[in-house]
This record gives sequence, structure tokens and C-alpha cells, in this order.
Amino acid sequence: MHIVAAITGATGAVYGITLLRELARANVETHLVLSDWARHTIELETDYRASAIDALASHVYSANNLAAPIASGSFRHDGMVIAPCSMKTLSAIANGYADNLVSRAADVTLKEKRRLILLPRETPLHEIHLENMLKLARAGAVIMPPVPAFYHHPTTITDIVHHTIGRVLDLFAIENDLASRWEGLE
Repeated sequence: MHIVAAITGATGAVYGITLLRELARANVETHLVLSDWARHTIELETDYRASAIDALASHVYSANNLAAPIASGSFRHDGMVIAPCSMKTLSAIANGYADNLVSRAADVTLKEKRRLILLPRETPLHEIHLENMLKLARAGAVIMPPVPAFYHHPTTITDIVHHTIGRVLDLFAIENDLASRWEGLE
């Protein structure tokens, strides 16, 4: 399996970092793009340096490299995840504005009818945010805001992040034990 992963400058870099770590554990080949602001956000929000995040991926591309393999529809992969996804990036994708490798790779993912999963980080949402999300959902993207679930009784931020990333992995049918399964009531 080959997954394209991107981290943008929105708050919540830990989602993308956890995704990369779990994809590596599952022996999934990853193609990573960090936006310019993601590199800053990673260092502001975590104890990591961006270079350590690069080391988690199988392949790493500069956000300015529009000649990277993932910029082409002929590059075969199983889908793309942008975690977290800034509203700037979401808007660029929704409006076909592929000015960097993150938005270009997402644009290609949609046009090739591959799975595109976006974890948008913004609140509250205004009409333009919602219209862009609707536009992308209609184009086939999965809009998955990292909204915590509480039925599994999370006690740490890691518990909350793991639940969301477990659900992302589920969308690719990647076995994981990160997300508690709802057992229902009897």
C-alpha cells in the first residue's frame, strides 16, 4: 500500500505525526509533504523537529516541488490524507488552486478518483468554510474533522488523537487497535 500524507500549518500537527508513525508500523509506504507552515507548527506544538517527522516517511518532498512524482496522475497510490488540513489548503483544493505540492497532490488524488481524507482544523466554521467542505465532499473527498469521541473514556490527548487516527486507518482498511469499537447496548 502507498499513501500520500501531508501536514499543513493548522494546529494539530500531532494528528499527522501519529498517522505517519502508525502507517510505518503497518508497513505502508508513505509519501510526505510538509507545508512551509507545518514545519513551524510542528516545532511550536510538539517536542519534534520537522527533520524528525521527515524521517518517519518513506519518501519526502518539498512543498514547492511541483515536479515530484505525487504531482502526477500517473503516480499510483491508494489515497491521500491531509492531517491537519488548514482552511487555506482546503480552500485551495476546493477551488482547484494547486500552487504547492500539497494542493496539487490533493487535486490529482481527486481527479484520479482516489480516496482523499481531510482533517480540517478550524472552529467556529463560517459559510465559506462549509461551502468549500461541501464542494469537496461532492467531489469525493472525505471531510473528517478530528472531533473527539468520549464513549471510550479518553484520559489523555494521546487517547483522543489515537481514536481519530484509528478511524482514518479504518477508511483504508488498515488493521489497527487505536480506536475503540462501539459494542452497542444490550
